[in-house]
Amino acid sequence: MARLLLALVATLGLGRAAEPVALAGRAMGTTWSAKFLPAPPPAPALDPALVTTRLAAALEHLETLFSTYRPDSALSRFNASSSTDWYPVSPELARVALEARRISELTAGAFDVTLDPLIRLWGFGPAGRRHTLPPDTAIAAARGRVDYRRLSARLAPPALRKSAAELSADFSSLAKGFAADTLSDLLTTLGAPDHFVQIGGDLKTAGAHPWRTGIESPPVLAVPVAPRPTATPAPPTLAAIVTLSGQALSTSGEAHNFMTVAGRRYGHILDPRTGRPVAGSLASVSVVHPTCATSSALATALFVLGADAGFALATREHVAALFLVRDGASLVPRATPEFARLSSSGPL
Repeated sequence: MARLLLALVATLGLGRAAEPVALAGRAMGTTWSAKFLPAPPPAPALDPALVTTRLAAALEHLETLFSTYRPDSALSRFNASSSTDWYPVSPELARVALEARRISELTAGAFDVTLDPLIRLWGFGPAGRRHTLPPDTAIAAARGRVDYRRLSARLAPPALRKSAAELSADFSSLAKGFAADTLSDLLTTLGAPDHFVQIGGDLKTAGAHPWRTGIESPPVLAVPVAPRPTATPAPPTLAAIVTLSGQALSTSGEAHNFMTVAGRRYGHILDPRTGRPVAGSLASVSVVHPTCATSSALATALFVLGADAGFALATREHVAALFLVRDGASLVPRATPEFARLSSSGPL
């Protein structure tokens, strides 16, 4: 499922005079950016153009593995296969599938990457938006094809296996986070150990350098009012500021990816237990974790679980998470103890 930028509105380095080198591009249906601090002499300076080329090539490779928009991607070929035998895949695809299975088990199925039939049915997949709600019978039929327990993965040798021929997967809920981890590893290999990488709403930092990052408050209104063409955009409101050093941050919410039918908004994050978009008072969830693939998956899973069950799970599992809960015309922040220790105040 698509993960759009909700949280990462400003990131600035602290405590070092050297200006970071900034890179940017587009991939995986969104924008990406990276900043790294130049290594002090006598280390050779990195060529920004060469680094950009290497990062873009790594992202292109990941798209050939994870994209559901490309019929020739490794995942699309697996989805199209009717075989229930072990299906050889890349190590990256196997690792992501194993992490997805772990999060599914942790959340008792609130997180499920076999949602692909429902994602397509609701118009959040490759076929594009729909303008009417899917019939209840179609939702029930698609939901019958969803079950994370029917998807197995192994690393040696890397392979996936479906226990039902019609099973299909969509790893969008953690693929961008995995991509951020991959670019972070690549920057370190290239000689830029102090850096951050952002892909959509997922960010990964590395090194000892601290990066202050603002988490934006999403709109409170159920259906946002379009701004007047001549109006000056209002500056974003920040719900929290966190300082990251070698950690990842991901935010899940529906402020920028939804459809409106008969005046009602339906977000892109689906609940595998109901087959329908998540409903409730929760506006967004932000998670800090050492790896971005995991922070990305957890943010989605906690959003599906909701303000109460999600917060209870995050607290029990010692997850650093910030829940923004709608209360009338206000947003009420709820932070787990681990997140509260990371959060700070003051301007970016």
